[in-house]
Amino acid sequence: MSEPIIKIVDLHKHYGHVKALRGVNLEIQKGQVVVIIGPSGSGKSTLLRCINHLEKPTSGHVYIHGVDLESKRTNINQMRAEIGMVFQQFNLFPHLTVLENITLAQRVVRKRGKEERERIARELLARVGIPEKADAYPGQLSGGQQQRVAIARALAMNPQIMLFDEPTSALDPEMIKEVLDVMLDLARTGMTMVCVTHEMGFAKAAANRIIFMDEGQIVEDTTPYDLYNNPKSERTKLFLSKILH
Repeated sequence: MSEPIIKIVDLHKHYGHVKALRGVNLEIQKGQVVVIIGPSGSGKSTLLRCINHLEKPTSGHVYIHGVDLESKRTNINQMRAEIGMVFQQFNLFPHLTVLENITLAQRVVRKRGKEERERIARELLARVGIPEKADAYPGQLSGGQQQRVAIARALAMNPQIMLFDEPTSALDPEMIKEVLDVMLDLARTGMTMVCVTHEMGFAKAAANRIIFMDEGQIVEDTTPYDLYNNPKSERTKLFLSKILH
């Protein structure tokens, strides 16, 4: 195996007395799609936020392409430019058009010229299925459309890794599929993806690995097939019995 694109070593994160992460170890290879599941408060989102250093670990290390994010020599902004993140809330700028939302970071971080960044934005809007929305404002879009703009905005930076933190949990049921379809398409292109989600159909269709977390630890790291057919721990079985109907 080549060097993992993401390597997490003995990661701990405490908020006062609350131990959100307790000794997490994880390696993810380039091109893998990893889905993280688990009950609320199990540390899933905290783990994701430590991967792109939105949260600073209490102890332990996160390596991206072999670079230690905890090293004082590491340029965090440079590393973060390689990691796209899509949140529950869409975080679009309401006063900017869709096109302006997608081109802003390209201009500021990637230093691309107007023609290039607008071309990239329009190509990505076509890819996520809403090319006609370039001149609309976020308030004129449905939740599913806004989330697809957020995905296009992240992809416009040409990230090496895409992180998704429950990207469909704020959406109405009929809008969930349109976002998951975009994510499924992305998974098929070989993008390295780490997704926190409860959408088990997506996990089954897209994931190489499913990680079950509980109380700040990885309880199980397995394939979708084995998770459904042969979960190892009683805690995993109990969780699955609640979410699989």
